[in-house]
Amino acid sequence: MPLWKGRFQKELDKQTNDFNASISFDSRMAQQDIRGSIAHATMLGRQGIIDEAESGKIVAALRQIALELESGKLAIDRTAEDIHTFVEAELTKRIGDSGKRLHTARSRNDQVALDLRLYLLDESEKLEASLNRLLRVITAKAKETYDFVMPGYTHLQRAQPITFGHHLLAYGDMLLRDRARLQDCKKRMAVSPLGSGALAGTTYPLDRGFAAAQLGLTGVSSNSLDGVSDRDYVLELLSCLSILMVHLSRFAEEVILWCSWEFKFVELDDAFSTGSSIMPQKKNPDIAELVRGKAGRVFGDLMTMLTVMKGLPLAYNKDMQEDKQAVFDAMDTAVICLDTFAPMLETARVLKDNLRAAAAGGFINATDCADYLVGKGLPFRDAYKCTGELVAACIEQGLTLETLPLEQYKAACDLFGEDVYQAIDLDACVNRRTVKGAPAPANVLREIAALEEKI
Repeated sequence: MPLWKGRFQKELDKQTNDFNASISFDSRMAQQDIRGSIAHATMLGRQGIIDEAESGKIVAALRQIALELESGKLAIDRTAEDIHTFVEAELTKRIGDSGKRLHTARSRNDQVALDLRLYLLDESEKLEASLNRLLRVITAKAKETYDFVMPGYTHLQRAQPITFGHHLLAYGDMLLRDRARLQDCKKRMAVSPLGSGALAGTTYPLDRGFAAAQLGLTGVSSNSLDGVSDRDYVLELLSCLSILMVHLSRFAEEVILWCSWEFKFVELDDAFSTGSSIMPQKKNPDIAELVRGKAGRVFGDLMTMLTVMKGLPLAYNKDMQEDKQAVFDAMDTAVICLDTFAPMLETARVLKDNLRAAAAGGFINATDCADYLVGKGLPFRDAYKCTGELVAACIEQGLTLETLPLEQYKAACDLFGEDVYQAIDLDACVNRRTVKGAPAPANVLREIAALEEKI
């Protein structure tokens, strides 16, 4: 029976009831709803708002319901309007009128707001664990490849020499920031709206701080209107998830490129690839492609909530029921993408020789050649022009800077000497990049150690 039945004389239209009901998706908050009710009932008894014996009876019954739901002994009634109605109805069925006292000094508005905060805090812990797993895989793979020389790119054109480990650690830094954003978001999420009532608080002498502390929350909302209508934390979490998915999508795009025959830097394990129904030679990076595609889904969830909230007057409006499906979907999507990406990367084989072969082409040591001249006293702009002319000559003759004869170097600038070949050696080019944050292998190892400590 709906909690609002008393005012109405007619049954709700069946189709309208189905449209209005949220049990199909908010049932996943059952444990959080019970935890919130236990804290509320305990506080009611402690404050003398209901008899302490009845409070204890309610708490014991709620704990039993939680256990039975967890074990599967008790099934959720899918005809209930929502999870809050189901739990209260089950409680009343078991302990009679005492169960009806649970809703004293509480509205479904502050109850829903509390449940969602508790649920998202719990799910954020799972998401953080998944993030940490991928970070650990990145550090392990970076250790394997810290000195694998490869071309770094700008505009998807070969630019300067780096190492594969250095490239991976760029994503490690992105994911660390994603984790920091999530942790910061959780601080604002860990606030209890319980006691805000429908919108105007209550006349009962509640101890809101006690109830919040029972739930492990750090404070209570300071305004009852805001307490029931605030969904900033949902928007903020969706924003965090969207930025995370941007990073995963970019990483996935690189994996897709690296697996192509045009690059062939990485070979994915068969367990994380698929084939073609018609082309027997194909090995497709479908997992990475799905991660890239699912990013758009999470962005859509953020846009859904921004649109839902943008025109709502205070306080609660039924539009806000749409918050759950959007944020549940985004959270589920982000977690499964992280949990699938980690083993895909972990089992991937990095093709060192192919990385090196790519680094040998594309004149990615041209900047080092210009820097060599600067070291001999030539202004950088003149050194840049001279090196550019040498690159053009190499292209015309089918040579590289490493194979260009010394005579041609000297013809371009008499500052060139035999030591130019050592200066433009790819390993030397990478090893000289020792400034903090640069890809010298020794730097990469220090960065790995720092990342491991942060994880």
